[in-house]
Amino acid sequence: MSAKKSSTPYAAIPQKDKRLKILSTKVVYEAPVFYVTSERVKEPSGVKVRRDLIRHPGSVVIMALDETKKEPRVLLIKQYRYAAGDEIWEFPAGRIDPGDSPLSGAKRELAEETGYKAREWKRALFFYASPGFLDETMSVFLARDLIRGEASPEEDEFITAEFVAVQKAVRMVMEGEIQDAKTIAGILWLAQKFQRPAKSRK
Repeated sequence: MSAKKSSTPYAAIPQKDKRLKILSTKVVYEAPVFYVTSERVKEPSGVKVRRDLIRHPGSVVIMALDETKKEPRVLLIKQYRYAAGDEIWEFPAGRIDPGDSPLSGAKRELAEETGYKAREWKRALFFYASPGFLDETMSVFLARDLIRGEASPEEDEFITAEFVAVQKAVRMVMEGEIQDAKTIAGILWLAQKFQRPAKSRK
């Protein structure tokens, strides 16, 4: 696709530092899920540089927790990821669609990919996936008090879902069986939340 000029980026960079100045920007590639922009900017340090960025509307990640057993279990899914060249374990997740809030997107993705709904929702983590060249943010939600239903994945999604004890999930992370970054972050958050309190020392 030929490059086209744009007066504004696909997704504006948050102006947290007023010293940042965007001198020019153009969209150089468009895909169904993201844009790529090439920009000339004056950064807070005063340096003028070119920054090429992948612009993404943001994603949601869901830690669906089953607390009906003695040890809490979290729902993992396995699916083929072309970029990884393999099937990988991860949390249910997806893009925030236009008009969605992160919470409404999380509820939709959990239901579509696994069939589950939840009565209780809380945002646990918020982070940038890879801020060196990508503006995608990830909102990680803890979903509790689950209700089972029927999944309705997209045509290209072939998903296996399995509940895994939180401590087993931690072992899967430490042994390299789970290699997806958003899932690793969430599992370690869960491990911290559900860790047994240390015995008091005399």
